[in-house]
Amino acid sequence: MRNFWLLIASYFFYMNWNAAYALLLFGSTFVTYLAGILIEKAIKKKRGSLAKWVLGISFAINIGILFFYKYINFFIHNMNRILGKIGSDEIAALDILLPVGISFYIFQALGYIMDVYREKIKATKNLFRYMLFVSFFPQLVAGPIERSTNLLKQFDEEHTFDTDRVREGLLTMLWGLFMKIMIADNLAVYIDAVYANYVEYTGIEIILATVMFAFQIYCDFGGYTYIAIGSAKVLGFALMENFNAPYQATSVKDFWRRWHISLTGWFTDYLYIPLGGNRKGKIRKYINIFVVFFVSGLWHGASWSYVVWGMINGIYLIVQDATIAVRQRVKQFFHVREDRFSYRLGCGLATFLLVDFSWLFFRAKSIGNAVSILKQIILSLQPEKIFGLAVNRMGYTMQQLVALIFAMLLLFVFDILKNHMYLMSKNDMQSLKDGSIEQSGPFQNVFQIILSQGMWFRWLVYLGLLFMILVYGAYGLEYTQTEFIYFQF
Repeated sequence: MRNFWLLIASYFFYMNWNAAYALLLFGSTFVTYLAGILIEKAIKKKRGSLAKWVLGISFAINIGILFFYKYINFFIHNMNRILGKIGSDEIAALDILLPVGISFYIFQALGYIMDVYREKIKATKNLFRYMLFVSFFPQLVAGPIERSTNLLKQFDEEHTFDTDRVREGLLTMLWGLFMKIMIADNLAVYIDAVYANYVEYTGIEIILATVMFAFQIYCDFGGYTYIAIGSAKVLGFALMENFNAPYQATSVKDFWRRWHISLTGWFTDYLYIPLGGNRKGKIRKYINIFVVFFVSGLWHGASWSYVVWGMINGIYLIVQDATIAVRQRVKQFFHVREDRFSYRLGCGLATFLLVDFSWLFFRAKSIGNAVSILKQIILSLQPEKIFGLAVNRMGYTMQQLVALIFAMLLLFVFDILKNHMYLMSKNDMQSLKDGSIEQSGPFQNVFQIILSQGMWFRWLVYLGLLFMILVYGAYGLEYTQTEFIYFQF
């Protein structure tokens, strides 16, 4: 009954956006539900070719739905450019509303039938249980893209009320709201102004807006993820981590282990490995990496600027892998110590600059727009004005700017702590495998550490975050409502 109630709540949640598109959600769910059962039966009867056919048809139906609603007008637009050059009549664009979260729930459903095909899980026979897996409201519209091996089995478990778990979930949600309302939406005030009218700004101002966008998209998407994880935790469910201090990364490869982890893992398991992964030589490996990031860019949106963003990151990874030997010889020649803070800081800054350059294409409206912005940066750089940026030109009062800077410092502290704990747990897990230490208890996260402190400290954190959200958060009549960026994907 609890699962049935959650299913009703999840569909009600989605129908508040557009009731008719709940049928689309159900259609994708029902197709993959039937496909999972048929694939399992075919495998039991040792009819591998039939299982492949069912898998292929269910993939085709779901990718077809995704293509029609997300990419058909993009396809028509590009076809019209070709038809225009040969003098043919253009095709009329379709009046279609992009279903919110369609990329997320379709990929989650496709991951499920792939897991059934690979015999990682058994096909669920309970339609309502499977519908809840696909539509579970905390992560329905913007992820994380959950694995059936993690979330599906949790609907068979009994979840009782637990005060500590609820406190941790609520604190996680509060931090997500802080990242979104206090940081991301305040950063958007300046970023949107610059990118909407970049010719009126100097190169250094555009660079500042692009650097700020790196943190806007992190706090926007990361904020949603924390709200999703926190609300699921309150209900007794554990969703996977989707971000792990990404700007603490010391290489682009490391960055992609930390950014949108659920999507990176999905493409690795269900695209990169089936393409051959790194098992068929260096050239094939690099082609596979490039294909994955090309598709990843297209997954993010129906625009060539997203594709270029993905391709740039793919090229980064290929270059990084291809130059390992050369970089190692250079480090040996100059006696570079990789354990030094200065080395890690330099690698971290270089990684951030590379990633941030690619974000410019992600934020731009088109490739032409991105190129024009780059030209404006080069032609009107004026680096001497970096210390003379007018606060009122940024759209903030001095009080708002100070509050935003303080909020960013809190974010840095949080990510430094999270990164430190991540590295410690990695080392401890390796030591556990080696048998050199014994595990003293479960590995904790930042929220658990805060909740383990004295009452005065806990309430200082609660009230401090609430105060900043309510007093300095970018919401209300004077602000344009800013929805989560990843809702459009």
